[in-house]
Amino acid sequence: MFRFPYTLILSMVLGVFCLTLVACAAKPNPVVKGVLHGELTWQGDVFVAGDVILEEDVKLTILPGTRVRFMPADNGPGELVEHPHFPGSELIIKGKIHAVGTPAEPILFEAVDPDAAAGFWGAINLFGSQDAVFEYCVFRQANSAIHSWDSQVYIEQSLFEDNLVGIRFNASEILIEHNLLRNNHTGVRFHFGSPVICENEFIANSVNLFVTSHPRDYRIENNVFGIPAEYHVVFGEEVPEDVNLARNFWRHENPSAIFDSFYDGRRSPYLGKVLVEPQRTSSPSQAGLSWSP
Repeated sequence: MFRFPYTLILSMVLGVFCLTLVACAAKPNPVVKGVLHGELTWQGDVFVAGDVILEEDVKLTILPGTRVRFMPADNGPGELVEHPHFPGSELIIKGKIHAVGTPAEPILFEAVDPDAAAGFWGAINLFGSQDAVFEYCVFRQANSAIHSWDSQVYIEQSLFEDNLVGIRFNASEILIEHNLLRNNHTGVRFHFGSPVICENEFIANSVNLFVTSHPRDYRIENNVFGIPAEYHVVFGEEVPEDVNLARNFWRHENPSAIFDSFYDGRRSPYLGKVLVEPQRTSSPSQAGLSWSP
């Protein structure tokens, strides 16, 4: 009776195993582009090419440790470049997004090029999203890392660094707590909206807070505003009313000159003034991140 040699069987099994490993190793990282629908889960390395639109029926879950990396605009359509969109690849989210990392495995949103400058990619644009959650995330190298229009947004325990604008929003219900915004041109910029901005830390931004138009129903307190390169607070020309920023801690080289770091009614008679009293005399113990990125 003929018997198949065991050595040949072993060689064939090992060969198939090796081919499987090669196929797995050669599997390309997922690239997303165009218009997306349905329930989606992202993990590992995900590459965003051009303007990716997540329609109203989308629920996107991004798992801990995921790196969402934005490619140059010429790798995708990238046709939406005028405000409220931005040049560069971006996510345009009309549905739901839950990006919840952990201290050990934060979720990264960054340029595919680690040496790229701020503004390399556009934004995570939220348009009418009624459920957008970002926790334990890191945002780098964006034009406006999170940009929200008429959405409900929760942002906690996240790092925004090396962006043109960290968080920008218009007419949104937005909760911004326990975040670190550093080395951005502008930390937070908003137009209308009902923000709660509490217990965040601002470090080494050119402008910490830019209020462009008619703030309403806001609560901004118990934050640490570090020494800015230009201004602590800037008012746009549509802010004729005073803005109450009491109960915050302001770092400044000369305590008597704190008002020089405000671009408000003290510089232009058409603008309201920043109201800071009572000021916190020490840094809130819970301000900023509870973890080290």
